[in-house]
Amino acid sequence: MYKRQIYLDKLIARKDNGLIKVITGVRRCGKSFLLFKLYKEYLNSLGIEDSRIIQISLEETENFYLHNPLSLDLYIKKTVSDKERYYIFLDEIQFVKSIKNPDTAIPDAEPITFYSVLNGLLKRQNIDVYVTGSNSKMLSGDILTEFRGRGDEVRIYPLSFSEFMEQYDGDVRDGWDEYLMYGGLPLAVQAKTHEAKSSYLKNLFKETYIKDVIERNKFRNEENISDLLNILASSVGSLTNSLNIHNTFLSVKKQKVSVNTISSYTKSLQEAFLIDCAKRFDIKGRKYISTPLKYYFVDTGLRNALLNFRQIEETHLMENIIFNELKIRGFDVDVGVVEIYETNENGSGQKKQLEIDFVANKAQERLYIQSALSIADEKKLKIELRPFLNV
Repeated sequence: MYKRQIYLDKLIARKDNGLIKVITGVRRCGKSFLLFKLYKEYLNSLGIEDSRIIQISLEETENFYLHNPLSLDLYIKKTVSDKERYYIFLDEIQFVKSIKNPDTAIPDAEPITFYSVLNGLLKRQNIDVYVTGSNSKMLSGDILTEFRGRGDEVRIYPLSFSEFMEQYDGDVRDGWDEYLMYGGLPLAVQAKTHEAKSSYLKNLFKETYIKDVIERNKFRNEENISDLLNILASSVGSLTNSLNIHNTFLSVKKQKVSVNTISSYTKSLQEAFLIDCAKRFDIKGRKYISTPLKYYFVDTGLRNALLNFRQIEETHLMENIIFNELKIRGFDVDVGVVEIYETNENGSGQKKQLEIDFVANKAQERLYIQSALSIADEKKLKIELRPFLNV
């Protein structure tokens, strides 16, 4: 059992804060386990009895009738039968359907949704609400808009390398190699063989993640989305943009996919928490450079499964893992650009851009980070240090 302490601490800090705690993240990264097992055990340790912790998994068949928001609202209000404090856990909240407002006296009345139910529950002083949702349904934008400032998001990632090593029985270098290859999704970690890990990761992508994205966004061409993911997986840590990807479709796939369509696909994959991007930031000019960007996968195992476990380039995958680690630790992460003026032997000069892999910011803290698999060579060390010396 993994402690998931960083996320448990976040929930503990938000207990009874008057907001709806919304646990988001890619499917199968451990959201339900965090809430129903780890956080429930914490509440029990405070003396809160199970009868005051209402747990509803909306994925279970016996709870299908609660997909009606009015039925869900009625069930919770009946269960909260006194003025004692209650804790409401709702798993997979996206299964609650929107229904037409039965109050026909109000022209153009807004439909009743799970947002309506949850916002209504906040008016009760003795209720503390926690929900999890499928990544492609519970987006940051939805939370801010629909909860009208009453949603408090806790983003969950697959196991970090340090979490992975909590249970790994072996040398840290062997553990790194396995984590690099198969990532940190808990069920993939628990599988014992390459065949089991590979099958799980491939099926999860094909049968869950891609279908989620297509269903939510009503995309028609699953093959193009799969091809886009393969292109991004092959270029982890490399600068790219929608135009470059458009050109790749033309040259490699012999397909014409518009730049706007590619932008729509990449945005949807980001909103589904499958990929993330780092923008370029001009450190001296203190401004963002709109394109190109660097894309990273939420989990290296998922990335490798997409490519059938080919192209296992440790340099790029280490960079991906560092990016995810910084995000887990709460940093905003950019790619740093340092512009210098270089004079050649003839006395003429030109502008040149040096790159710092990551500029990470959190409150008043700022980190400049280079990701290098090896700096044993003096020339390589000089290249890696040069951008730092010009900040």
